[in-house]
Amino acid sequence: MPVKKSMKKLSVLAAILLLAAVSFAQPYTIQQYLSIKSAGSPDFSPDGKRIVYLTNTTGTSQVWAVDVVGAKPEQLTHFDDNVSFVRWLPDNSGIIFGMARGGNENTQFFWMTPKGDAIEKLTDEPSVRHNFAGLSKDGKRIYYTSNKRNRNFFDAYSMDLESEKETLLYKFDGNISVAAFNDSGTKLVISRSGIEKSLDNDLFMVDVKTGKETHLTPHDDASEFGNVEFLADGLLMTTNDKREFEALVQVRQKNAVGDDWSAANLATEIVYGPNWDVGGVTLSDDSRKLAYTVNNDGFSELYIRNIETGGKPLISTIAKAAEQIKLPAQGIVGGTTFSKDGSKLAFSFSSPTNNGDVWLYDIKSKKLSQVTQSDRAGIDPNTFVAPELIKFKTFDGREIPAWYYPPQGVEYMRLRNQPNRVFAFSKVAGEAGRQRLTRIQVPVIVSIHGGPEGQSRPGFNPLFQYYLSRGYAVLDPNVRGSTGYGKTYTHLDDVEKREDSVKDIAAAHEWLTSKGGADPKRIAVMGGSYGGYMTMAAITLYPDLWAAAVNTVGIVNWETFLQNTSGYRRRQREVEYGRLDRDIDFLRRVSPIRKIDRIKTPLFVIHGKNDPRVPYTEAEQVVKALRDRNVVVEYKLYDDEGHGISKLKNRLELYPLVADFLDRNMKK
Repeated sequence: MPVKKSMKKLSVLAAILLLAAVSFAQPYTIQQYLSIKSAGSPDFSPDGKRIVYLTNTTGTSQVWAVDVVGAKPEQLTHFDDNVSFVRWLPDNSGIIFGMARGGNENTQFFWMTPKGDAIEKLTDEPSVRHNFAGLSKDGKRIYYTSNKRNRNFFDAYSMDLESEKETLLYKFDGNISVAAFNDSGTKLVISRSGIEKSLDNDLFMVDVKTGKETHLTPHDDASEFGNVEFLADGLLMTTNDKREFEALVQVRQKNAVGDDWSAANLATEIVYGPNWDVGGVTLSDDSRKLAYTVNNDGFSELYIRNIETGGKPLISTIAKAAEQIKLPAQGIVGGTTFSKDGSKLAFSFSSPTNNGDVWLYDIKSKKLSQVTQSDRAGIDPNTFVAPELIKFKTFDGREIPAWYYPPQGVEYMRLRNQPNRVFAFSKVAGEAGRQRLTRIQVPVIVSIHGGPEGQSRPGFNPLFQYYLSRGYAVLDPNVRGSTGYGKTYTHLDDVEKREDSVKDIAAAHEWLTSKGGADPKRIAVMGGSYGGYMTMAAITLYPDLWAAAVNTVGIVNWETFLQNTSGYRRRQREVEYGRLDRDIDFLRRVSPIRKIDRIKTPLFVIHGKNDPRVPYTEAEQVVKALRDRNVVVEYKLYDDEGHGISKLKNRLELYPLVADFLDRNMKK
């Protein structure tokens, strides 16, 4: 049942069926769920007849290619490690892609032929991280940042692909990225991360020949500027400066004579500013079409607008009217890209009941078609469960949004006299073979996203679907600090307010037991990265609430985490969490390792040994501390993984263990 339809039915004050009970003769295995594939990151060949993309068909994300119309996909790369991006060169001389070894995130660049029969390294510095920014329009150069000069800082580079000569374009002792570059390569827009506020950056226009830089975005409060594209006489970008949400804005030079990019000579016009975030901005090769997405309460909306240029000096005008592309279902769009002639738009799409695939939109005919058909490992897609968007009140009266997935085979109802509660029922055999509804209390997994600058959105999650098939419900909340709900909401957990977000998790537990049909003795909490910290904080601050907990690559000691994380990340993380030289007492006070003696909850700890973000020593600390107290804790450390467990062979080993762990502690 589509999400919107189920949400409409919730408003009717009667006994209403939200999700029909489904009976499955043969439950599917966890190996099948983990073997569900996905595809994304599409890019067109120069003639628009083929698409290169990434898919995890072989167990790691590799490069594949397929004809736009009716042909069998071909695998082009065959590595044990995940490929992170892929681009087809505009002159059809080859394809470039990026890959890091063992999850260490030190991406190296590669070139290969369009058929994948020859591959060459463009960079070969295993201890250096390269962050890809883009290709020049003629395909002769790539732009990127790298920390080769100093592992704590990033500088901007270009590389001539024919000679493989690297050129240093911009040096800076800090964390930067290349936000945009013009067609001739004479100008760069550099983004510098803020060093005093979280989710804050600044843009600078850099003249590559002279080295002169101009500050484009002076501002006062924490604001973000991104999705930058060059126009004929200015820039296109998104920003939440002086706003709650990211708007699409056009920045023009008032007087283009003399090429003056100073803030005083720039005029900013909001093209589109809904009460949701705009993102995913993509410009066609001829700069005549613009695609972007809107994050509407977690769901993607996809739009196309036209751009016209004319007059002296050139003025770029973005059409006020936009075409909204009708998507296959309510879900999430990513990786938008135009064909070279601007006639087609490719993108990735997934939803709670649709695993990720590449889709194609023909702009002239307005026809939408599915390019890839990612395998579902023999699982009937009709068994996949879509969530309900719910909101629960927390300690300060705020409403916290969350996605609530009921288990397979369970009906949720609201009764006429209790419309604000949901009740879970299962169908059981009654007299004369008839079925009757029996009220039950369900076990629930509370899954907390990472970040904290992240957002749980209704995409496809095979692990969720597996847990749902095993009789668990899943609550996927967006506690304070999450993105997608405005600037104020995102900053509600900064530094001293860190544990307010943990109070939101306790409020989620209260909603589940009082209004969500949950069994209060069978609620688990789990999360990865920052979500791992939240998991550890939840079981130390509220030790009596949880039946089980799973911490994946989580922070347990803020002091050691900040000391040992990659140098280029330390200051960026300190502005969010607190500084070692100023807030050490606070950091120690909110570290779960300092409250380890409060833990009563059975705990499963998971980490990758090559993690450059949250070092595996965080896991080692909590495991040692619990074992020293003779507390049983399960632990899996993977030598060939980084910040998360991504390889299929490891997932096939790990997650049956996690499922058994949950069953032992949740189904007593």
